Amino acid sequence: MADEDVNGDSDEVQQEKSQKKAAKYDSGAADLERVTDYAEEKEISSSDDFSCALTIIGDRRNKEAAEKIAKEKELLKVSIHKDDVDLIMKEMEISRSLAERTLREHRGDVVEALVTLTN
Repeated sequence: MADEDVNGDSDEVQQEKSQKKAAKYDSGAADLERVTDYAEEKEISSSDDFSCALTIIGDRRNKEAAEKIAKEKELLKVSIHKDDVDLIMKEMEISRSLAERTLREHRGDVVEALVTLTN
């Protein structure tokens, strides 16, 4: 009875209980590790989706920019008269660049350009 503890348990029983507690905590830690790994994998896969989405958006912006540049080049090919630009500037009280752009968009047609600017 000298080997018995205050609770009436022997050293072997105490060791067995402490081992069970340690095993219980170890399994809890292992479960937590699995959950953490799963969360990290989900985070990595979502960041891949995020980078894919950013790539798509970037590609779309580049395409729109290229289309805009192509449209500007096409508009620059349209010949316009200086007198027409001056007329639109005076009548609508707008800048030269806006008058030229509107006139080019309407292929040099002064009447259509003025109608568009009044609407």
